[in-house]
Amino acid sequence: MRIRNQRDFWSGVMFLALGVLFVIFSQAYQLGTPARMGPGFFPAMLGALMALLGLGIGWRALSRSSGKTELEPVGWRELFLVLTSVAVFSATLPYLGMVVSVSLLIAIAALASHEFSWKETAISIVVLLVMSDLVFVRGLELQFPVWPTFLTR
Repeated sequence: MRIRNQRDFWSGVMFLALGVLFVIFSQAYQLGTPARMGPGFFPAMLGALMALLGLGIGWRALSRSSGKTELEPVGWRELFLVLTSVAVFSATLPYLGMVVSVSLLIAIAALASHEFSWKETAISIVVLLVMSDLVFVRGLELQFPVWPTFLTR
């Protein structure tokens, strides 16, 4: 068989691999039954659905009716910046609080865009900070610092 649609084929492989990993790691938790679901039930079912989706996408990429496409080169700089922004957020949230951490997350991730502008980034930071405050701090009442810990002492 010949891979006609490279993009769909490798997307299917990614979904299949992630789905199988979800199913494997969910086995550490009790699955339960559909009537009495355990903590591992949802990740196992989600993993199984992802794996099936991956199989379907990958299989379709092999069919003759699939359009022929090639893979574009990977944007390593963009990938690095987005992953770095998430790592910086998770490392700084306990110490610098939500305001600084979310601001860093958005600013670093925005650098990955080819249409980057400071004005749009600042607007995104303000909107997402307000939404984060409304949803996580006020709505869900999650217990994490909003401001840096050295300012609240």
